[in-house]
Amino acid sequence: MRRSRKLFLSAATAVVAAGLALYGVSPAGAAATTATFAKVSDWGSGWQGEFTITNGAGAALTGWKLEFTMPPGTSVGSYWDALLTTSGQRYTFTNREYNGRIAGGQSVKFGFVGTGSGAPAGCLLNGVACTGTVTPPTTPPTTTAPPAGTTPAAKNGLLRVCGRQLCNAQGKAVQLRGMSTHGLQWYANCVNDASLNVLAGEWNADVLRISMYIQEGGYETDPAGYTAKVNDLIEKATARGLYAIVDWHMLSPGDPNYNLARARTFFTAVAARHKDKTNILYEIANEPSDVPWSAIKSYADQIIPVIRAQDPDGVVLVGTEDWSSLGASGDGQGVARIQAAPVNAANIMYTFHFYAASHDDYYLNTFRDAIAKLPMFVTEFGTQQASGDGGNNFAMAQRYLDLMQQHKVSWVNWNYSDDMRTGAVFTPGTCNAGAYSGTARLKEAGVWIRDRIRTPDDF
Repeated sequence: MRRSRKLFLSAATAVVAAGLALYGVSPAGAAATTATFAKVSDWGSGWQGEFTITNGAGAALTGWKLEFTMPPGTSVGSYWDALLTTSGQRYTFTNREYNGRIAGGQSVKFGFVGTGSGAPAGCLLNGVACTGTVTPPTTPPTTTAPPAGTTPAAKNGLLRVCGRQLCNAQGKAVQLRGMSTHGLQWYANCVNDASLNVLAGEWNADVLRISMYIQEGGYETDPAGYTAKVNDLIEKATARGLYAIVDWHMLSPGDPNYNLARARTFFTAVAARHKDKTNILYEIANEPSDVPWSAIKSYADQIIPVIRAQDPDGVVLVGTEDWSSLGASGDGQGVARIQAAPVNAANIMYTFHFYAASHDDYYLNTFRDAIAKLPMFVTEFGTQQASGDGGNNFAMAQRYLDLMQQHKVSWVNWNYSDDMRTGAVFTPGTCNAGAYSGTARLKEAGVWIRDRIRTPDDF
């Protein structure tokens, strides 16, 4: 997630001051202020790049501007700690409101995701070559307005909770729609570059939920390995402009406190690595069960500060009683208990899970009541039974979706795999064949959910 940082650059030289006044910023010191570029990660179809701006002088300036050209076939996607305007293949980054004043003798980084195999060229920092050589610009700067963006993350930017709604960077309430992976220990082969290209480009999804089981052969068997899998999928989602939900998929045992130490380690690592991204949400407990709300709240009150220490801006999603049914699978008083003792944190939402063939009007009404009182996010649902298998109840599922559309409650469907159960969207063998496009390899539930994801919210 984006975090406010102080940036440091040098003062102007008199040689280029007049020319750079056109830009409304102080010029960089000759042979003193430099900007260097590095690719910090590369996953084949895309990469993460960073510019390090280093000020060797002692004076300060009141703004900075870095511009470069990308070769044909290479472009910039998401970015952080800067503002961006473009003109063809020319990209211009400027400081944000919190980092405009730059002290001397320091360095700072800003970053972005690139697609294609090329790299920045023709770099200028405040009109001076990024190597520090004075090369004043000969043409005035562009006044082209920033593009609206084409991906969900580009259009909406950093999300936040405003009242009971999920809102974008402009403060507009939005509804995200997308898919959840199956367990990464079983179906990681179903989430790759080809399948995610289909999810983002053909299904028009907004969000990918990355479901990492803790037990059941998951994280506890190889913490470093599964953390790496999650990091890789976050990068792949980011490259495609999708939001990414990091799902701590605790299932059995149902007390999230059982995995408290593991959760501390995992979320510290993931939040530290991705804190500068604007597309990450943290689901800290998939489906708590057989424990009271007080135990879930205690866990959340301990884990959220761990995330906030690294990433103060990310939306956190908190599981609810009785398999995230808001207590509907128990005594039905879960909403009241949350209201009486809410999690002690801001920028959070509570989760609800449903399976339309199992969860009838009682569950729907419990959910309806929660929407009127709490910030809600449906991080998992299916059209079939609670087992993820059996017949589909599309009529009941549509009633849930209509309610969520009416109130702009975001949702994620279970699941984007070729598992044999009816809840998996692809027919068995699809992922090994790599045949994700179109509808020929989709089950009945897959065709149904694809149609509904393809008509996204009006951002």
